Amino acid sequence: MQHIELSDQNVVPLTHVADNIKGLRILFVNVFGITSPDGSWTLVDAGLPHSTDRIRHWAKARFTNPPNAILLTHGHFDHVGAVKELAELWSVGVYAHPLEAPFLTGKQQYPAPDPTVGGGIMSVMSPLYPRGPIDITHHFEILPEDGAVPFMPEWKIIHTPGHTVGHISLFRESDRTLIVGDAFCTADQQSFLKIAVQKPELNGPPAYFTPDWDAARDSVRKLAALKPLTLAPGHGLPMSGADIPAKLDQLAKGFDRIARPKHQRQKDPAA
Repeated sequence: MQHIELSDQNVVPLTHVADNIKGLRILFVNVFGITSPDGSWTLVDAGLPHSTDRIRHWAKARFTNPPNAILLTHGHFDHVGAVKELAELWSVGVYAHPLEAPFLTGKQQYPAPDPTVGGGIMSVMSPLYPRGPIDITHHFEILPEDGAVPFMPEWKIIHTPGHTVGHISLFRESDRTLIVGDAFCTADQQSFLKIAVQKPELNGPPAYFTPDWDAARDSVRKLAALKPLTLAPGHGLPMSGADIPAKLDQLAKGFDRIARPKHQRQKDPAA
């Protein structure tokens, strides 16, 4: 992609997402800083290409020290745009699920997008979006299989494939806070207008870059079963409240009707 100069209007701090969580929205994607009980912090996701300086300045203003690590929910271009530069700047490891390794170590592109999913200009433009791979071999670290999150003792890893094979979400049981990644969104990512308006509402994952709809549906159902009270998504505004479990359960039960593109739908007795 060509360089896009981001104005201040396109960069919005998300000051208090939940206890010890701060966020930054860059154009249409979020990154999060998670502070641990010992005072250290971890960066979750790394935004769009050319957002290195924005993330660096945000982090310097809000955290005393550089992070102890960068953790990726997955390796799509809008979640790894600044990862290589930031990992080198901070001399930290970059953690991701082992199934994301080929896309982060220069070995494999993600599947081609599906511009026929409908919903707006973002889908139509999707063939222009980078598919990688990127190569961060010298910084790449594989997340443990036991669900523990390095440097984040209060959290656990939830493998949520569908949008990508190694996509993960993060859950904190103590206050039922869920970092979603792109397992689902709180703004419709097919519609440029809805992205601009940022009205919080539950939607499926970005459809043009979701190749496995059965797995995506199962992942949303897995997350709904956690009954989260706060949602910190990769796309859209954070949401919280006692009504979140019911809303997420509604998305999970009606996933094929609500989220799956019409030409990808199949009969689902549970929907």
